[in-house]
Amino acid sequence: MTLDKSLLEKVIELSRLAGEAILEVYQRPEGIQVETKSDDSPVTAADLAAHAILEPGLLPLLDGVPVLSEESTLTNWEERRSWERYWIIDPLDGTKEFIKRNGEFTVNVALIEKGVPVLGVVYVPVLGITYAGLQGHGAWKYEGDDVRAIQTRTVASLQAAKKPVEVVASRSHGADAVNALMDRVSEALGEVTTKNMGSSLKLCLVAEGEADLYPRLALTSEWDTAAAQAVVEAAGGKVVDNDLNILRYNTKEDILNPFFHVIGDPSFDWESLLKSD
Repeated sequence: MTLDKSLLEKVIELSRLAGEAILEVYQRPEGIQVETKSDDSPVTAADLAAHAILEPGLLPLLDGVPVLSEESTLTNWEERRSWERYWIIDPLDGTKEFIKRNGEFTVNVALIEKGVPVLGVVYVPVLGITYAGLQGHGAWKYEGDDVRAIQTRTVASLQAAKKPVEVVASRSHGADAVNALMDRVSEALGEVTTKNMGSSLKLCLVAEGEADLYPRLALTSEWDTAAAQAVVEAAGGKVVDNDLNILRYNTKEDILNPFFHVIGDPSFDWESLLKSD
């Protein structure tokens, strides 16, 4: 199967099935049982149920293309470094949000080609909303039967409309550094407003033109970001590290991302604001 809209639709369907499995656990009257993995991160039956749908569902879609999942054993670097194309998934991104029952968790599925996320699906089970992006084709938001193309917005359009810059941030990570960045943005661009949200929804807000910048100045893993980065880039934005290099995947033995920034308007000169040196 080639990289086209029909492949994307199959991934969307799988992501929604995984979301249904997550909601079945989420809605259990006896509550959510939480276990702790070896890295001290939480895992629930919902993470595992979504993984059990996604991995076997993705494998037949592209012949010989492996799946890298947060809920499976990490493939060793000697094998993984040779992968030109692979699926990377976070069956339940935002497990902590899931446990808090605030609805801000997602199913993340991405296809990586030579380090680049070329297809991405982010499904929000509680809302029934899907964000999807396909390199060279565009990005979309699905709400029920409604599907609409999405794109990032420009700083110039905000200024023309006399609207403030919107910065979206994590509730609990890197707050001091983010506050310092927001001060610099405010000095340059005027009023800045903030939105706080969990999981990869933060990147999706930038992709759909509801926010302009998401600074992530704390650690994440590649399966946390790949799907939403594909959506952002298909919508016209970009995701860069602190040196403003585009974030790429499967380039080293560990799967931790550097600190990064999600930018809605790549034409704006962000360098002086994002670099604190």
